[in-house]
Amino acid sequence: MAAAGCASLNPMQDRPRRLRRTPAIRRMVQEVHLSPADFIHPIFVHEGAEVSEIRTMPGVQRHTYASAVEQAQQAHALGIPAVILFGIPDHKDAEGSQAYAEEGVIQQATRAVKAAVPDIAVIADTCLCEYTDHGHCGHLVQDGTQWTVDNDPSLELLARTAVSQAEAGADIIAPSAMMDGQIAAIRAALDAAGYSQLPIMSYAVKYASAYYGPFREAAGSAPSVGDRATYQMNPAGGYREALHEARLDVQEGADFLMVKPALAYLDVLRLLRDEFDLPLVAYNVSGEYSLVKAAALAGYMDERRTVLETLSAMKRAGADTILTYHALDAARWLKEGQ
Repeated sequence: MAAAGCASLNPMQDRPRRLRRTPAIRRMVQEVHLSPADFIHPIFVHEGAEVSEIRTMPGVQRHTYASAVEQAQQAHALGIPAVILFGIPDHKDAEGSQAYAEEGVIQQATRAVKAAVPDIAVIADTCLCEYTDHGHCGHLVQDGTQWTVDNDPSLELLARTAVSQAEAGADIIAPSAMMDGQIAAIRAALDAAGYSQLPIMSYAVKYASAYYGPFREAAGSAPSVGDRATYQMNPAGGYREALHEARLDVQEGADFLMVKPALAYLDVLRLLRDEFDLPLVAYNVSGEYSLVKAAALAGYMDERRTVLETLSAMKRAGADTILTYHALDAARWLKEGQ
């Protein structure tokens, strides 16, 4: 007899909880599976002689060439297929000349990593903001009362940077400057230099986001004047703009598409997944990392569960690959759970 106040259940009624009853059953029926092979491990490399901590990103460091190699070795041992290198040069100038210097920091780090870990894919971040003394992603000009980047002259610098990175042994070129036409310019330059086989990972949909704050301290790339709102996308923009940017990059020769940031833009990630067949990258950016890390250090959240839940959400939304500062930890946790 049913308890007072409770409706009796039809014996044939669906009971989804049956498939949640034990850990083994839950694993059998789960739809999203994370693997270390899903991750890209980012590495900051500087020209200093010591590894240095990054105040805004607990657990992340600026690495020497030797310790960058160690990071790549750890990633490879955990089953992570790729690293992305962000360079922090000693010298900066208006043109960002160290971005395309033969002995630039990314070029030297790429050679070191490929010599020590030839089987790992090295992705080169192709931008100028870490290398310019003004912190912008190209030629800086004043347009009336605001500062902005002069688009077309900046394409030549980005193309030179991409070719220099290819010559150093990079496996994938990843332009992040959000200049109009940058994929076409880089594709043409790589092809002309004999690197037609190198893929381009386009930061196709990149927003002018507050979530980049910790990265800018880590890389020393905060703009000294103005901001990047004239070339990065409006966070309040809609789906039309995201699709337009992605379509242009596909037409210009991109081999991967990226959404950056990921967590606040899972709907955009899903939009691109439904629209395009190219491999799709989610960038779990520095602010997303630091929010979780700070909460975990304060004892407010379970770091492991939060990170794996967050990364699973990105994969469920459509990401094939996730660029994340949690990569090493997440890979270890996944292996421990096997």
